[in-house]
Amino acid sequence: MSAERAVDALMKTLAGEGITFDDVTLAPRYADFLPQDADIATRLTRNVGLNIPFVSAAMDTVTESRMAIAMARLGGIGVIHKNLDVVRQSHEVEIVKNYLNGLIRNPVTFRASDTLRFVQETRKSKGYTFSGFPVLDDAGCVAGILTSFDMKFVSDMSAKVGDVMVRDVVTAPAETSLIQAYELMQKNRIGKLPLVAGGRLVGLYSYTDVKTLVENAEPQFNRDSKHRLRAAASVGTSDHERVEALAAKDVDVIVIDTAHGHTRGVIEMCRWIKGRFPGIDVIAGNIVTGEAALALRDAGADAVKVGIGPGSICTTRVVAGVGIPQITAVYEVASALKGSLPVISDGGIRYSGDVPKAIVAGADCVMMGAALAGTDESPGEKIIFQGRQYVTYRGMGSLAAMKGFAGSRDRYNQADVDEEDLVPQGVEGIIPFAGTVEKVMSQFCGGLGVSLGYCGCRTLRELQDNGRFVRITSAAVREAHPHDVRIMKDAPNYSVNAPGG
Repeated sequence: MSAERAVDALMKTLAGEGITFDDVTLAPRYADFLPQDADIATRLTRNVGLNIPFVSAAMDTVTESRMAIAMARLGGIGVIHKNLDVVRQSHEVEIVKNYLNGLIRNPVTFRASDTLRFVQETRKSKGYTFSGFPVLDDAGCVAGILTSFDMKFVSDMSAKVGDVMVRDVVTAPAETSLIQAYELMQKNRIGKLPLVAGGRLVGLYSYTDVKTLVENAEPQFNRDSKHRLRAAASVGTSDHERVEALAAKDVDVIVIDTAHGHTRGVIEMCRWIKGRFPGIDVIAGNIVTGEAALALRDAGADAVKVGIGPGSICTTRVVAGVGIPQITAVYEVASALKGSLPVISDGGIRYSGDVPKAIVAGADCVMMGAALAGTDESPGEKIIFQGRQYVTYRGMGSLAAMKGFAGSRDRYNQADVDEEDLVPQGVEGIIPFAGTVEKVMSQFCGGLGVSLGYCGCRTLRELQDNGRFVRITSAAVREAHPHDVRIMKDAPNYSVNAPGG
């Protein structure tokens, strides 16, 4: 980030004022490229990148394993919420990490005593399109491999599998990694590699799957050094056992997720995690000031999360009278850090055009709740209301979340408060069903690319350095939206009732 950015001129005139997304617009500049040629890759933390600058929020109606998988497949990342017990949350991380590991944990098998007719009928009835089945003996040990080639020239379907299978089977230990499997299968020119423990089958690698992963056939996927999808998970300030369990499942990023991140508890937890697990990147938040950003950086944080009160279901600014409008908050944090840490803007995103505004303010990526809560992959309940499909959505500081889960109470520093004395900082509601995550993110990524084209910036870094805000009035906000017309049908990227933050 350059020492003097285009946005600084305006922000200096607003010292002591707070502005947010609807208070500014971006000025267009000359472009010598098409929007589809823009690069929207960015960084999440010091050591973890993103192919798209989008993170799904650590909320119990937004992100569990289905959402995290979908986001990582698109190039982003999901933060699995902490309103789960330790075992369940770590298992959700494990699901994400195992999604692309190429290992078939429960392979289809046959017995040496089965007939080829039985194999044929099973394949047909189950719809198996693959070939290469491990064959087990009566003790459950690997006795051979049955391939389509083995069956191709056999006319007698009453023959036993054991009579035609390949008996000289190359196997590998249960702990064999993807790369090791790839090298072993290439060396031996085999399509299937059974993994065994004590002679018994515990898993199977298929060369087609392994080759796809190792040779990166899907470069958009956000993957770790072992070719697995990346996953993040949230913890509280006293969740040491939770951190241990998440680390054991190879979580990529831990998010210390609190309503007020500039506290002793967050700072001490950050130091503890980095001391105990230096290989895991830590995001700490939420904060809204430069002073807080520097304190977390000094504590070892690998990124900071900005936002107190901008979310659509958050009532902190009303209940507590505290918070800074999001554009100003992001700007102050980014200005203090001067590019030394990535900045995540958390909350307030309603339209795709809000994303480049957050980037210009100094964010490296944005975290979204409501925009993703309405998708098929969210854990929120899908309901029908007045003939239309909706999805339940609630703040982590809502009364229901705080009553039901220690994670929510801890996030809002009310862990030891009796239920009847809880002070909620969020509400519950419903939002329109939005379809798949892929559909939603296609519009947000497309809108961001269009913005880069308008602003003459090929990358998000260029947008941070050269993007220029223009302060606008309430009349300009009305002018920006459709007006003097009755909208009969929402566009895929615009609704007058767009969920926010």
